[in-house]
Amino acid sequence: MHLAAHRTGSGDPLVLVHGLGGSWRSWDPVLPGLAAAREVVAVDLPGFAGDTPPLADPTFGSMTDAVAGWLRAEGLADAPLVGSSLGARMVLELARRGLGGDAVALDPGGFWTDREAAVFLASLRASIALVRRVRPALPALLGNPAGRTALLAQFSARPWALDGEVATRELTGYAQSPSFDAVLTDLARGPRQQGAPAGSLPGRLTIGWGRRDRVTLARQAARAVEAFPDAELHWFDGSGHFPMWDVPAETVDLVLAATARR
Repeated sequence: MHLAAHRTGSGDPLVLVHGLGGSWRSWDPVLPGLAAAREVVAVDLPGFAGDTPPLADPTFGSMTDAVAGWLRAEGLADAPLVGSSLGARMVLELARRGLGGDAVALDPGGFWTDREAAVFLASLRASIALVRRVRPALPALLGNPAGRTALLAQFSARPWALDGEVATRELTGYAQSPSFDAVLTDLARGPRQQGAPAGSLPGRLTIGWGRRDRVTLARQAARAVEAFPDAELHWFDGSGHFPMWDVPAETVDLVLAATARR
């Protein structure tokens, strides 16, 4: 299928894959820094806040298949891949299949225990239900530090410091995404992420993790590295689940270094 994508910058291509419920604009805090050095191709996953329509059966597997086909059709099958959250797990899966070049996975899902997955599902369901109830008031609530702290503490290590417009756009997109609930349930109850034997990936792999991540807990990083033994693990000391929100400059530096030509 055709996926909508935002392209900016010039140079070697760099494909960005956003997380659950988001769009290419989820990368706004780091987009200028990345586009200053690379041609950035930020894809809109099906059925979320962007312009790509939903799949008939929205699951992690079907969405990954759609992205794989799109990469091949766009001539990007060898391009470096960067993903966040759900998109990070997708980047790992694509690399496991031999797609992409160097890859950066920021706080990927899929490495939880059954108990952790159940907590993930319950907490995200509760969070999105609250956001939907207060959606008309989101601009006012997220326009002040106290409101951002109350609504975004699960996602950010410093929610009071985030840009209110960015936060409002993201949460509104989550609430309105037609495939959010189905994909959330599939992530929690579906198969865990498979790993890749040493030496089998198409390029270098860097896994970045926020030490204060309350969505995909920091202890899951060890399981990710065990599953992908070729990976280099980078800790974001001052970050929660979204390093591009909490530490955008560090995120840009990591991505550009990890995907630079050798």
